[in-house]
Amino acid sequence: MDVVALVPAAGRGTRLGAGVPKALVPVLGESLLSRAVRGLRDSSSVRHVIVAAPAEHRDRMERELAGAGSGVHVVEGGAERTDSVRAALEASERIAPSAEAVLVHDAARAFTPPSVVRSVIAELADGASAVVPVLPVADTVKRVDENGTVLDTVDRSWLRAVQTPQGFSPDVLRAAYESVGEVATDDAGLVERSGWPVRTVEGHSHALKITTSFDLAIAETVLAPAWADSDVYARNTAGSGR
Repeated sequence: MDVVALVPAAGRGTRLGAGVPKALVPVLGESLLSRAVRGLRDSSSVRHVIVAAPAEHRDRMERELAGAGSGVHVVEGGAERTDSVRAALEASERIAPSAEAVLVHDAARAFTPPSVVRSVIAELADGASAVVPVLPVADTVKRVDENGTVLDTVDRSWLRAVQTPQGFSPDVLRAAYESVGEVATDDAGLVERSGWPVRTVEGHSHALKITTSFDLAIAETVLAPAWADSDVYARNTAGSGR
């Protein structure tokens, strides 16, 4: 299956307080962006990766990814995530016109195992129009009113936390973006509102979205060392040709 992955990487990352776009924040000497792109490539299932960068950091991101291979491309993103995904999606029509599947992946989920990438693609190959990796919600969830008073307890057995990469048929994702008029943080949500069913596959705890300094500490002390461990890495990249 011919697959292209889009990585919107123009976010400022203000909650990390790093003074650079979140994608360029280093974890043990390697940026989140570089790690995220490497995870996609290590799946051996993604032919092209298109990164949407902030205009003022595009050159730096190109340098960050210079060793990632000829299939990695950097284009100029936009002010909002929606703008960046749209820019990368438009670029994919030129870079990967024959793509049969499009993934959208957050650079902040830099430690997503390649096995999750392959699971999403396999579901698309099986005929799904849209696929998201998910995990069960572990916490009890309460619904509250505008004053913070609890209205009821939500049955969490029906709830799932959504991760990336999210996978789509190219035509379905393009149609969703053509119809969207608002800023969106979840591409599958746009597809849902367009009336397309979204399937799920099992996610992974290592696909944590790194948003705060606490998340970064987890990445540095738990995720990066685990990724570097030869046994864990071998399990996560089984079938990748490495």
